[in-house]
Amino acid sequence: MSSADSSKHEGFTAEERAAMKEHAKEVKKAARRGSRAEKAAEAKRDVLAKIAEMPDSDRIMAERVHAVVTASAPELAPKLWYGMPAYALDDKVLCYFQSAAKFKARYATLGFSDLAKLDEGTMWANAFALTEVTDEVEARISALVKQAVS
Repeated sequence: MSSADSSKHEGFTAEERAAMKEHAKEVKKAARRGSRAEKAAEAKRDVLAKIAEMPDSDRIMAERVHAVVTASAPELAPKLWYGMPAYALDDKVLCYFQSAAKFKARYATLGFSDLAKLDEGTMWANAFALTEVTDEVEARISALVKQAVS
């Protein structure tokens, strides 16, 4: 790589740096919380507040995803993860919703961590683009979440 090529690399984007700062705040805030029940209640409030801040198109999808995930797998605990609504099993993120606005993308994303039991042969999807959450999409999300925690 020439020096001209390396001068173009700027490292993390402003959105990525903001997400990392949000994650650092989330970790500090979680460490200060009291009982397990208080932590869970505050984490859920944080997720709902973050969803409420989203632009309308993302917010509508995030609200539906939140409702489907929490109904399909009540054992998952809502929490913020890099400023995104996420759902954890034993305090480890299993899936998350990334709004399109978060990284100026053309679609929102429903993603799953490596803890999700979505294995299908030697290759499978672990993230899904969302442009709208229809009844059919809700059913698919529900099935994926149930499989992920199985």
